[in-house]
Amino acid sequence: MDKLPIISGQDLIKLLLKLDYQVHHQTGSHIILRQNKEPFRRLTIPNHKEISIGTLRAIIRQVGITREEFVKLF
Repeated sequence: MDKLPIISGQDLIKLLLKLDYQVHHQTGSHIILRQNKEPFRRLTIPNHKEISIGTLRAIIRQVGITREEFVKLF
């Protein structure tokens, strides 16, 4: 299993934009992304310098990709 990289909120958003997500709005320090195609998922990304590994794992699971696919995108 590949080790997850340490990544900032802004860098994670850049990766998710490649996966057909778009910035919907921002509430405080959290940015809400919306998927452009069905099932129109919504993700909440903390705009922090470093996203914790547990939060990153949860976001990857919500996106519906594997860790290996995520590491390849990075």
